[in-house]
Amino acid sequence: MQERIARGMKWGRAALLACAALSACSHKGDRPKDAAAAALAANWHAQVTDSDRDRLRRWRDAWLAALPQAKTADAGAVAREGELFDPDRALADAMPPAGAYRCRIFKLGASTPASKGFTSYPDRNCRIDSGAGVMTFRALDGPQRPVGRLYKDGASRAVFLGTLVLTDETRPLDYSLDTTRDMIGYVERVGPQRWRLVFPWPHFESLVDVVELTPAS
Repeated sequence: MQERIARGMKWGRAALLACAALSACSHKGDRPKDAAAAALAANWHAQVTDSDRDRLRRWRDAWLAALPQAKTADAGAVAREGELFDPDRALADAMPPAGAYRCRIFKLGASTPASKGFTSYPDRNCRIDSGAGVMTFRALDGPQRPVGRLYKDGASRAVFLGTLVLTDETRPLDYSLDTTRDMIGYVERVGPQRWRLVFPWPHFESLVDVVELTPAS
C-alpha cells in the first residue's frame, strides 16, 4: 500500500485529489488506487507544503503580532467584533454545515509599511459544499477569493488548504504550484451560527486575515 501511495503522489497531488472526488474513479478494479487517493484527500498533513505547515504552526504568534497594530489603528472596531478577534475562542462543532454564507473579511496588522494596521471589507458571498466525503469552501466574489478544502482536525478546529483566486480569474491554481497563492488557515466556531476562517501570516498586506462566516439569510 505504501508503494502505491508513493507512486500515486508522483503523479501529482492534484490528480489524486481529483480522482478521489470523481465517481468515475470508483470502478471495482481500481479500488486499491481509490483507497490511496481517498486516504491522501482526507489527510491535509500529507499534502501541505513545509512553508504552509510552518505558517499554521505559528498561528498564535501571528495573532500576538497583529492585534496590537489593529487596536492602534481602530480600537473601537476591534472591540465591537468581540469573540471574533479572541485568539483562544474555539467552540465545539468547528466544521460549518454546507450552504450559502455571508462573509466579512478583516485584515489585521501590516506586513509592509504601505499596509494598514486594520482593514475591513464589505460583505461577500461564500459557499461551503459537501460531496464525495469532501468539504469545500469558496468565496464567490471580490478581487481576492480563497478556494479550497476543509479538513476535520479535532472537535474545535478544521483546517483549510487551498489557493487564492485573483480578480477576473475563472479557476483556482492547483495547490503547491505557486507559493504566493497557496493558502492555509483554520476554521473555528466562535458563537451560535458564527464561524471564522483565520489565515495566519498571509502572503499579502497583513499579518492575520479573518473571514467571519454567518449563514446567508
